Amino acid sequence: MTARDPERILLVRLSHLGDVVHALGVFHALHAAFPRAAIAWAIQGEFAELVAGLPGLARVLRFERRGGLGAWRRLRAESRSFGPDWCIDLQGNTKSAAAALLSGAARRVGPARADWQEPWAAWSARDRAPALVAPARHAMQRMQALVTHLAPGWTGPLRLDAALAADELVTGERLLAEHLPRGARAPWLLHLSSPEDVRGWPEQRWGELIERLRAESRGALVLSGPAEVELGRRLERAHGADALVAHWIGQRGLRALAAVFSAAARRGLALVACDSGPMHLAAAHGLRVLALAGPQDALRTGPWPLADAHAIVRSSTPPACAPCLSQRCRHAQGPVCMSAIGAADVLAAGTRAQ
Repeated sequence: MTARDPERILLVRLSHLGDVVHALGVFHALHAAFPRAAIAWAIQGEFAELVAGLPGLARVLRFERRGGLGAWRRLRAESRSFGPDWCIDLQGNTKSAAAALLSGAARRVGPARADWQEPWAAWSARDRAPALVAPARHAMQRMQALVTHLAPGWTGPLRLDAALAADELVTGERLLAEHLPRGARAPWLLHLSSPEDVRGWPEQRWGELIERLRAESRGALVLSGPAEVELGRRLERAHGADALVAHWIGQRGLRALAAVFSAAARRGLALVACDSGPMHLAAAHGLRVLALAGPQDALRTGPWPLADAHAIVRSSTPPACAPCLSQRCRHAQGPVCMSAIGAADVLAAGTRAQ
């Protein structure tokens, strides 16, 4: 360790799952660049499990987003107890800026001002990475810019996996084998989207895809997390389970999900998902992704690496307002950029990507 090397680094990436996955690249790179430094991570409680198992992570500072003033006091106390000399803001908004300020770190680093979600909070970072140069604009390229700014001698692609242990990989193989439909040779995994999410695919479309995969004898494992339980139950009632279609309703555990995706990747399977945390988690663990894209710009938030075997599925007739960054659709007919994607479009994209 040189005189300039940090002894304690605090990463601030509180949410959301997909962004936490992207931030794993910064953790792995800094852990490799500064192997003697202790690294902590400030993160919301619902995502903490994913990073808690990382080899080389010294501490997890759990922030409860609905904990009010008490949550901020606890975060300050835990941050000061850790005593970082570097604090890296990987989020770039008002909340993460507050967390960085509370850390007491002498060096606070963040993205370029243009890359902040809420640029007015960028003053909190005394040191910022250089702005991206066009045409670069993917979220992972912002993470890359931070890494090269913090560790100029570092080279290589960012590693995004959760560093699963051998026993976790074994568990992933077992869980996948238990839930896959028995009569399908290479079923697709379908991770349902939250019905409230503007980026979600309509229930009717998921049902159409299930039936098309059944009719073509490809098969499907329909996955739903805690937020998609009711949708998963409705689809199971409407479309049933048999030798070609299985339902895994209410799957829990982010590291277990990562292990299942890793096992599916080793079998050469594919995942159909909307722009979501599970989609990014799957891509990070080598699983081929068919990403359903409507309001989002896949060049900004699509599965990484963009040039890998993944496929982006869009409507053949997208509205003029797509892509957009709005969290609420203002189109007169609703989110037609998603509803106009048909099951046939997904199947065609999957065939091209093979």
